[in-house]
Amino acid sequence: MLCISTSGALGRSISLPPPLTIWSRAVVAFVLLFGFALWKKKRILLNFKKEGSATVLSGILMASHWVTYFFALQWSSVTIGMLSLFTYPMITVLLEPFFFEIRYQKRHLLLGLMILAGVYLLAPSFELNNTVTQGVLMGILSSVCYALRNILMKQKIAAVDGSVLMLYQMGVTLIILLPALVYFEMESYIINLPYLLILGILTTAIGHTLFLNSFKKFSIGTVSIMSGIQPIYGILLGILFLSEIPTGRSIIGGLLIILTVLIEQKSTRTAQEK
Repeated sequence: MLCISTSGALGRSISLPPPLTIWSRAVVAFVLLFGFALWKKKRILLNFKKEGSATVLSGILMASHWVTYFFALQWSSVTIGMLSLFTYPMITVLLEPFFFEIRYQKRHLLLGLMILAGVYLLAPSFELNNTVTQGVLMGILSSVCYALRNILMKQKIAAVDGSVLMLYQMGVTLIILLPALVYFEMESYIINLPYLLILGILTTAIGHTLFLNSFKKFSIGTVSIMSGIQPIYGILLGILFLSEIPTGRSIIGGLLIILTVLIEQKSTRTAQEK
């Protein structure tokens, strides 16, 4: 969670257009994941008739999630970008019945209203011409893409090894974001290169691989609850490295969002244990 949480401060530190940042991130992660797959002798080739379309779509959703998330960070702050993105667990719960035989629970209405209240409080004034509001909306769009990607993985390609799936998603990201190279300028790229390398190595390759491997040691419920620390880590890193102090309004909104996620995760874990 600490490795993945560095994305907030890094996203604010990198001055490149988000599509170019994500393309560069995908290059670094693709090389590392490909080397890791060869080292571990993992099955890299997929059954494209069975898994191909879902894998490509998950890659498109992953790229969309990252690009919109980095726009959210650039237009607002680490606090607002990360907290608006962290609505994805609740959005996942609301979307799941459309894809699986799951009934809505009564508590979801209340939790959904809490999420809306939390999102409303993130922006200092909820006006569409306000860049912070635009950042919040981008963060929510990012969370929808991420939720859909995770649902698709569970529904269609759950049998594929996590690191191999990430490898293909990075490959899809590289292809669809190739047009972002029109923004390439050598001088600004060199200035941002250290941040890009950290983003690709620490945040993406190491962070996401550790996260996937944690499912071998803990239950899904435990991992989900542990992921609740992610925005807190991210906000602390933003304070430490960028001196971005969240406003009282943002703190209250963030607490509502995190509380909603923890309540849902606790309820789900209790139901599974029964």
